[in-house]
Amino acid sequence: MLDWLYEIVSQLIVWIHTGLSTIVPKDSGWAWGGSIILLTVLLRLILVPLFVKQIHASRKMQELNPKVQALRKKYKNDKQRLNQEVMKLYQENGANPLSGCLPLLVQMPIFIGLFQTLKRISDAKPGQSVFAVSSDLVASAQNANIFGAHIPDTFLNAWGADPKSWTAIVVTGIAVVISSCTTFFTVRASMKRQPVADEANPMMQAQKMMVFMAPLFGLFGLGFPLGVLMYWVTSNSWTLAQQHYIYKRYPPPGKDGDTATTTTTKTGTKTGSKTAGSKTTGGSKTAASKNGQASSGIKARLKKEPEPESAPEPEDKPKVVRNQPTRKSRSKRSGTQKR
Repeated sequence: MLDWLYEIVSQLIVWIHTGLSTIVPKDSGWAWGGSIILLTVLLRLILVPLFVKQIHASRKMQELNPKVQALRKKYKNDKQRLNQEVMKLYQENGANPLSGCLPLLVQMPIFIGLFQTLKRISDAKPGQSVFAVSSDLVASAQNANIFGAHIPDTFLNAWGADPKSWTAIVVTGIAVVISSCTTFFTVRASMKRQPVADEANPMMQAQKMMVFMAPLFGLFGLGFPLGVLMYWVTSNSWTLAQQHYIYKRYPPPGKDGDTATTTTTKTGTKTGSKTAGSKTTGGSKTAASKNGQASSGIKARLKKEPEPESAPEPEDKPKVVRNQPTRKSRSKRSGTQKR
């Protein structure tokens, strides 16, 4: 069903391997490993415009998030009407919540095609070709090794071999651990830089799922060929570097605004405090000078004006005693005797 995809991926590997064979031996692991790494780099270069589109889409979703939350409160009891209104809002503003998943969707076919090609190369019998890879190239890929491990080797096959190839076990095991760690850090860094705050956004849900699946990826990686693990590590490393560069070139709109606001506030506070301090100092100096002038003027007046002499105390005068006449009885006043 997907043989056409496997043909394309295998043909790309053959072309890149042919070009590298002019620099390094064609049967070496570096020629085949370099072919896988260059295939990954070329693919990621093609996906750069989609990655930039993903950033713009996520910021568009951030702008629409308050309106989406308002619609959820309005139609919280009608899920069907809510979905219709949200999709209408996205269409009117030209936003697509699934656009952030485009880079991942484009990478998956290449990943599947590379996995199937390397798996069939490892299982191929002598003289058998695999898709666009000739029988001679299949034998060359089976015998090519990097640090003692062959390109089609997997950790499980190396562990189950009799006798065990400890070199292959160690190399593939380290590749599995590195691929799991790079997957975790890639998704984690993407979520930290992700401005979308809508929890129901499919992109955010997919990223959260990938964070939890990153440790489990190590279990799946135990069955991946070494070439596939090289592809996955290279892709994750490219993603980390690409995120750092693009987010630095296209910083979130709120980041600069917050910095400018903080700087303005700090500058205004410092200027206001300095101005207030200078005004207070100047005012205190002016008031002090005015008070000094007023006090000196008062002192001068006190010196010029003579103090008034105190009035002499009045001498003590003898008190005059007035004898009030006593009221006599009527008989005494008329001279008549009482009867």
